[in-house]
Amino acid sequence: MRKLLLVGLFAPLAVFASEAGYPLDPSPHNPRDLVSVQAGARTFVNYCLGCHGAQYMRYQGLAALDLSEAQIRDNLMFTAEKIGEPMRSTMSAKDAKQWFGVAPPDLSVIARSRGADWLYTYLRTFYRDPKTATGWNNAVYPNVGMPHALWMLQGEKRLEVETPEEGHGHVAYKWSDASKGALSAAEYDATVRDLVNFLVYVSEPHAASRRAIGVITLFFLGVVFIFAYLLKKEFWKDVH
Repeated sequence: MRKLLLVGLFAPLAVFASEAGYPLDPSPHNPRDLVSVQAGARTFVNYCLGCHGAQYMRYQGLAALDLSEAQIRDNLMFTAEKIGEPMRSTMSAKDAKQWFGVAPPDLSVIARSRGADWLYTYLRTFYRDPKTATGWNNAVYPNVGMPHALWMLQGEKRLEVETPEEGHGHVAYKWSDASKGALSAAEYDATVRDLVNFLVYVSEPHAASRRAIGVITLFFLGVVFIFAYLLKKEFWKDVH
């Protein structure tokens, strides 16, 4: 049941809607922090994979996170039998549409399409709203159609929005706790950071190696430029 409710976390990302003016917090993720990415992978398979797949990522690709095949099989591979299979959701698109009205989006490239800052802020700004059908809303994505699936970890939040009169000043957002979650605020933020870290990795698994190759290439071109310039001076010295 917990996993079925997780469709509410990311399903609104599949729909284009007007965004709020809520300021985005900078995501503190670090793709080089393998411990964080590993923790994010664990959160993803336990809380998200029941509804949301990452079908462009294969379980075998998680070996790049310094995980052995045995660790992947025992701790992360819940929706496949072979390690070479994609990270597909256990929920079919047909069932999801029937139960929730819309199939939950695949999260393979969500970090690239939305951005890490958006995801980090979105996952931390759900609040109780009795005016909505689900009883939940989101400061980053107003009138979100799905509930906050991680509320048991974060707890329930309240939000008061103070709009300046006659358009002068800035909108003020006042947060308060309606109930405590299983994690402290700092622990929940760390969990979201790890999850975002993993989603960033899934969106571009070869980003680190690509950057390394780019640095090496630029260095090589710089050396070649020096020799090319010296050759040009030697070739043209008698002409001038």
